Amino acid sequence: MRLLRDSKRILVNYIQAPELFRFVSECSISDKASDSSHEWLCGSSRAILSAVHGQVEVRPNFISEEEESALLNEVEPGLKKRRYEFDHWDDAIHGYKETERLQWGALCESILNRVRVVAFPKGSPLLGPVHVLDLDKKGYIKPHVDSVKFCGTTIAGLSLLSDSVMRLVPEKDSTDWVDLLLSRRSLYIIRDDARFKFTHEILKDDKSFFSGQKVPRHRRISVICRNLPV
Repeated sequence: MRLLRDSKRILVNYIQAPELFRFVSECSISDKASDSSHEWLCGSSRAILSAVHGQVEVRPNFISEEEESALLNEVEPGLKKRRYEFDHWDDAIHGYKETERLQWGALCESILNRVRVVAFPKGSPLLGPVHVLDLDKKGYIKPHVDSVKFCGTTIAGLSLLSDSVMRLVPEKDSTDWVDLLLSRRSLYIIRDDARFKFTHEILKDDKSFFSGQKVPRHRRISVICRNLPV
């Protein structure tokens, strides 16, 4: 079963706002985390940042270089047998390979357990297979909402090999947007309304900017956990 099957594709046009707003420690809506953790979030307005407050999170350096290598060693053999696809069945992804994995070695299983503990509500039933998505350097994910049939309130993903920018756009107002800087070895978490009422995408290399700064895109592998619908 492909996890992206039945995903809802929504293409949007972007209207770039003249200013970027970021969470800083002085803001009344600032996160409870340390000040440095605010560097991963920016958006088109303070209102849109307030709308996703508490529903999006990026934890830089969630895994070590050694842990990244362990994950890559487990997923690379299977991925090498596949070719990059440039025509996804519902046109949601361009330049990708994907697979699912149920069994992991001890170190990787401990990493995934850490993801589950920090990302999902206690006792939340989780989707058994872990989704592994490999994007070519020229690949990208178009705006979409993950299937509500197979996926619950929370999506959590580890970013391997490359930095990237994830953009969230409200389904009802494509002029607003939120960007997340997904640094290599970070964990991102999207919950609740940010997961259900916003499209999300990974920007292609020539559009990969965060707060006005270029974020070079290379080959990127994401290891994604989801919970089940209630």
